[in-house]
Amino acid sequence: MKKRTALIRLTFIVFFISISFWATAQLSNDSNSVDISQLSDVKEFSKNCLLFIDSNFAYSTPSDIPTDRWITISSTKIKRTIPNYWVTKPIYLKFTLENSADTALKVYLLPGINLRSLNVYKLLPQQNIVQLKDESRGDGYQPIEIAGKAIQEFIAEFHFTKNDNNTLSPILISHNYLTKFKSNKHFTYEATPAIGYILSGILLMMIFFTAVNFIITKKKEFLFNCLYSVCMFLLILLNTYLERKSGIFMSLFLEYFDFMLLSIGSVFYIAFTRKFLETKTNFPLLNRIFILEERLIILVFICFTYIVFLTNYFELQRMVENGMKVILLAIGILYIVLAFTQKNKLMNYLAIGNALLIFFSIISFLMILFQRGTVSILTSSMIYYEIGIVSELIFFLLGLSYKNRIELIEKIKEQERLKLEAEKQSYENKLAILNAQQAERNRISADMHDDLGSGVTAIRLYSELAKKRIGKDVIPEIEKISSSANDLLNNMNAIIWTMTSSNDTFHSMVGYIRSYAQEYFENTGINCHISIEEDIPNVPVSGEVRRNVFLVIKEALNNILKHSGATEVNITLKREIRKERNGLTLYIQDNGAGIDFEKIRRFGNGLINMKKRMEAMQILFSIKNDNGTLVTLHTKIDF
Repeated sequence: MKKRTALIRLTFIVFFISISFWATAQLSNDSNSVDISQLSDVKEFSKNCLLFIDSNFAYSTPSDIPTDRWITISSTKIKRTIPNYWVTKPIYLKFTLENSADTALKVYLLPGINLRSLNVYKLLPQQNIVQLKDESRGDGYQPIEIAGKAIQEFIAEFHFTKNDNNTLSPILISHNYLTKFKSNKHFTYEATPAIGYILSGILLMMIFFTAVNFIITKKKEFLFNCLYSVCMFLLILLNTYLERKSGIFMSLFLEYFDFMLLSIGSVFYIAFTRKFLETKTNFPLLNRIFILEERLIILVFICFTYIVFLTNYFELQRMVENGMKVILLAIGILYIVLAFTQKNKLMNYLAIGNALLIFFSIISFLMILFQRGTVSILTSSMIYYEIGIVSELIFFLLGLSYKNRIELIEKIKEQERLKLEAEKQSYENKLAILNAQQAERNRISADMHDDLGSGVTAIRLYSELAKKRIGKDVIPEIEKISSSANDLLNNMNAIIWTMTSSNDTFHSMVGYIRSYAQEYFENTGINCHISIEEDIPNVPVSGEVRRNVFLVIKEALNNILKHSGATEVNITLKREIRKERNGLTLYIQDNGAGIDFEKIRRFGNGLINMKKRMEAMQILFSIKNDNGTLVTLHTKIDF
């Protein structure tokens, strides 16, 4: 009996000792406070916290949570990021802060990375709670102030951002260290922000370039490329600026704005492609596919907006977001396939740009998948993705420049074609006018020959008949009538010759001058010798040139007959090569007394008129004494 009693007593002693140890351990855990007076910079205090995840949204206030539902953070066995099913759930941290100093101290609480909201409650006796003023919305840091020589228990209620990269790592930051902590937190990898801002600057220059080109050319492909670049610029700039920051704006950017920029940019991207490739005209089937893709992206964006703001289905949100990425990947692969099949040079620029984006996106994905240890500039996944975007846009810009250059060349060719057509039309109009003028000249010459010629010939014939009937006692007036009629007939024949278009050749002019000279010196006692070089080119000569040349030669022959006293005249036409003026030269040489330049007035205006006529026709004219008188005419003709 004694043994049994002793065994019962021993059992009770062991039980009470166990209860005592459990109570001590529980008390130790509850009283595991953090002394903020000893905090000089940052303290990670997850070991001093208890955790509760309200998976069923069962508790409206933190004070309703039963004591036995709290667990330690270490028991969750989370390593880097929280499980996805935590993202939309309210999460609570319970912790105790102590201030052993005499004066009140302030610290800042940050429960983790990427918080959407944060509320801190002060626990009072009898399970009453008081909510602290929410000051975390701006930068994500919630200040907590504790009076001197005080110990206070708190509960922090927070929601993570609807994102895959949320981390639970509660820290306390000293009031004096907060500014430096923010700087160090943002610039953990010093080169990462610098590269992000450099890439943003490159995109900004592209935006200015495409905007200016759109203003100048009014081409919509420049506008759509500019708007796509703006979306990518904002995406890279905000991602760089908000990297590892906290606060409501950062949360909204990660949850919604980055997807919004990607979706709107994709719509502008497809619109740019349609205008760039002129798919409506050149690729009708591809154009319909692009239109469907635009509508699909808009529909996905609307669904995503609804899910983010009106539901808590984070997994569905991830599915929609990943679906958008699959759509964009399919578009990029489509460009590459079309570039190989269509062999379109403009499409090659799009294909290369998309290939680079896909290549760097794969590298970015691999960096995320196999990331180990400390992240550096070479292992930063976002940098590779941003480089891919910039590389893509660079090739799009090169494609735009190439297309613009080709269109400019085509425009110049079209302008030249229109100019040639205008010149051709002008030439045809001038030719029509010239033909009309020539037809009128032919009509006038025919009328002169038929009407005036026959009349003058009749006058000369009647005067000759009158002279014969009168006999030796010829009346002087009848002689003058006969002579005048004869001169008038010769002059009229010369006018008709110059006006007839069939005579507008050099050979015709030479033949007429030869015939006139021989007839002119016939029965005058002056021997006329005419020498014409063979192979004289039969170039076109207008009636005006023929008329003026004939009048000058006629005046020269008239001067020889009246004033020179010559017995011989040599008329020579030959080709000559002169300095910078190859052409034909006509020499009229007599063996008379020569010309007395001192008494040039005796020739009246004849010599002056001869010079003016030749100058007007751009024919060189000269007259000099050379064993008589030598008249020279030289015209430029290429042969």
